[in-house]
Amino acid sequence: MDVRGYIEAHRDEFLSSLKEWLAIPSISADPAHADDVRASARWLADHLTATGFPTVEVWRTPGLPAVYAEWPAADPDAPTVLVYGHHDVQPVDPVGEWETDPFTPTERGTSLFARGASDDKGQVLFHALGVRAALAESGADAPPVTLKLLVEGEEESGSVHFAELMRANRERLACDVAVISDTTMWAADTPSMCVGMRGVTDVEINLYGPSRDLHSGSFGGAVPNPLKAMSDLLSGLHDADGRIAVPGFYDGVVEASDEERELIAQLPFEEKEWLETAASTATWGEAGYSTLERIWLRPTAEINGMWGGHTGAGGKTIVPRSAHAKVSFRLVPGQEPAHVQDRVRAYVEAGVPDGLRAELEFGGPGVRACASDLTSSELRAARTAMERAFGARVLYTREGGSGPEADIADVLGAPLVFVAVGLDEDRIHAPNEKVEVPLLLKGAESAAYLWEELAAARRA
Repeated sequence: MDVRGYIEAHRDEFLSSLKEWLAIPSISADPAHADDVRASARWLADHLTATGFPTVEVWRTPGLPAVYAEWPAADPDAPTVLVYGHHDVQPVDPVGEWETDPFTPTERGTSLFARGASDDKGQVLFHALGVRAALAESGADAPPVTLKLLVEGEEESGSVHFAELMRANRERLACDVAVISDTTMWAADTPSMCVGMRGVTDVEINLYGPSRDLHSGSFGGAVPNPLKAMSDLLSGLHDADGRIAVPGFYDGVVEASDEERELIAQLPFEEKEWLETAASTATWGEAGYSTLERIWLRPTAEINGMWGGHTGAGGKTIVPRSAHAKVSFRLVPGQEPAHVQDRVRAYVEAGVPDGLRAELEFGGPGVRACASDLTSSELRAARTAMERAFGARVLYTREGGSGPEADIADVLGAPLVFVAVGLDEDRIHAPNEKVEVPLLLKGAESAAYLWEELAAARRA
């Protein structure tokens, strides 16, 4: 039986299994659901065993468990592929906005509604269907690549133990390429591959001046005002062209290739429609770049909040004792979070006038950006596999957010390839999350072809 025929013949069985898994409320951010996350890991382990993986293990962490599975190729020279995903899900609040129970999977038309349907249980499970379809077509007892799965249980709560888990199991996780199935496509009728994700670091800036609030009539204009100094610092983050003005901020930035920018320009992007989703009436950003390039290819500095002094009813004429702000920086390939933090600290310290004291609190070490090599044989294999499944040209996108993918590349030293079929309209992290069933089946078909294409690329 060919791959597509096998997947269609096992569609109902696949959906039945997925619904069973989706019914487990594996919310990692809520301690009350810790046992549910553990139950989700056990369910996946049992399913992968039934799929045929000869090695399946639940890996404990100081927090919540991950699932590891391995299926060696018959050919010892075949490439090794690691598939990454996660089995934990977001909280469901506000529950009242769900049209159906978030953990009672419900089909309506081609959509399957449930928390985790798209992010990320549906996209994890299509790999199990895909490997069975590949074996059904080839008649082999093992896939054409050594296939490893690593499915973590804390992605939706920060992947706090994930990097250490990989470091502790680096030898077992060794691979030639890592396949990520936790992103989205441009649209159901415009298949695409994510080829990069931005990194991030964030900081709280605190400026302290006089030891108490001062009467502005007696002291205003004669002592430095922390809110004035903070306003100057924040307004100085960008120049007139929207470029970040922190000295050294762009050190190491790897510019996107002309090919990638051309492929992005081919996407059917309507700025007016995008503005509606952004609840805005105008775009803004670094000069010389399109809206999509600004949110995918360029670093940013965003003022997330600022406060200080009197904010209650009525007037209070003071020089405030302190001022505070939260700022986040999205990073692109080539930028090191530690270096950006050093540059931001130097910028603040250089800009604080005498009489004020600055304290900066960074929200951890930050996350590096990651990107696929557009010239790699692995990316070409993945693109070919998706084009075989969809019967259409596959374009490239990036994602403006951040995840643990950079840790995978750093710890395992493996190139990243993104093969995913979620959609922006799947409402991940929001009420009424759903996934399109036909796209999950296309994901399984893409996975089945991918193992064949990667094995062929190694032999070429």
